[in-house]
Order: sequence, then C-alpha cells, then structure tokens
Amino acid sequence: MTNRLHRALALIDAANAADPRGEALPYGERMSAELARLAPDASEVLQIAARGQHVERWLLPRSDYPEGKAGYLAWRREQARRHALRVGGIMAEAGYDPADCDRVGVLLRKEGLKRDAEVQMLEDVICFVFLRWYFADFAAGRDEASVLDIVRKTARKMSDAARTRALAEFALPPLLADAVRSA
Repeated sequence: MTNRLHRALALIDAANAADPRGEALPYGERMSAELARLAPDASEVLQIAARGQHVERWLLPRSDYPEGKAGYLAWRREQARRHALRVGGIMAEAGYDPADCDRVGVLLRKEGLKRDAEVQMLEDVICFVFLRWYFADFAAGRDEASVLDIVRKTARKMSDAARTRALAEFALPPLLADAVRSA
C-alpha cells in the first residue's frame, strides 16, 4: 500500500469515526474487505471510493428530505455529490492529483453504471456488503413482497458475474434466488 493510499484511508476512517451511531467506520471497513475479496487488484482510486462510499453520511439525514421515492432519490443524489466532494478533498490532502480526485467523484456518483468497469465493481461491492451484512436485518419485519422487490432491485444493479457469484455465496430462499437469476 502506498503512503498516500494509507493516508487517504486513514483520513476517511478518522472522518467516519465521528459517526455518533458508530456505523460508518465498520461500513467502510466492510466495503474495503469486500472489494479486496472481489477485486484484489483494484486501483487505488477504487479502493478509496469503496472505503469512502458513505463518508460522513450521517451529516445529511434522510429525514431532511420528503417521504417517498422522489425524496429518497434526491437525498441519495445529494449524498453522492457530498461524498464525491469530501473524498476528493481527502485524496487531494493525501497527495493525489486532480484527475484522480475527479475520478473518485465519477465512481461515487455512479456515473457510467453498467458501462464503466470500476463504477460497476463499486456497485457490486455495495450489493455484496448489503447482502452479507445488512440484508437479514432489512428483511426482518418486512412482508415477502417487499423483500422480493428489494432483492430484484439489488440484483438489477449487479453485473452478471456478481449475480452468479452471489447465488453461489449466499443461501437465498428459492423465490429470492429466482429473482436474482431473472434480473
């Protein structure tokens, strides 16, 4: 690991350590671990994007936006914009050039999903982290139709290779596995 990569990751971790709920730091670490597992040769920019994908997310609460899909999507767009700026600033502080700082913004805003291999890998990592660490809690207390809907939406975001790998790695009930296969 280069000095500047180590510094950028440490700065992201320091920012996330301020999360009053204590969720941001483990999330970033899980993203890094999943990226290392799925793409061990990932570029430094992709490694930083994975670690900083939710940097300081708590600073912009979902409750600041209207209920419903439009409010949710507006909140997510603003989060992506803020994450891109914050992580780009961290990278500049760690010694990365402006092109790399701009590139991390492309990844964090998910520009080119399904067309840009690194953007797609970041999305695949996000989906794997959700399935591995957050899906069970998310599904608990929701009806079967809601769970099926979120599995379909998650699977549609993933690459074909990631869907195949997810089916091999996760013990999904048949109905959910069929939803992943048909995405």
